[in-house]
Amino acid sequence: MRQRRRFHQDHKEPYILLSPMIDLIFLLLVTFIAGTMYMENVHTMPVRLPAAAHSVRTSGTPFMVTLTRDGKLFLNDREISQEALVQAAARKSAENASFSVVIRADKDVSYDRVMSLLDALKGAGVTRFGLASGEKP
Repeated sequence: MRQRRRFHQDHKEPYILLSPMIDLIFLLLVTFIAGTMYMENVHTMPVRLPAAAHSVRTSGTPFMVTLTRDGKLFLNDREISQEALVQAAARKSAENASFSVVIRADKDVSYDRVMSLLDALKGAGVTRFGLASGEKP
């Protein structure tokens, strides 16, 4: 009899506690939400911006133009020619009166090149510009 009892013990099914798992998922969700709130517009184009002590931060501009040291133009991290950029800016400017362009130019780019780009955009009807700057150390 005793031997028989040993083999017929009541085994409880293992179960998963849902409450701690739900708490962990909510904790991870809150962490990711809080982390994305502090993320800024990250640019993949390596540009050394000139520093400015009194610059003003603006929230997301859809028309971010990057001018690299080697003279390449990028619109929102996609390479583009100056003519195509000016045409796209002219279309957007006609659609939206408060349209603006932010130019991120490498600090080694000549002033003449930046002025040439600004002049071309001005000729396309863009009247609001911003120049991106780095932070002073």
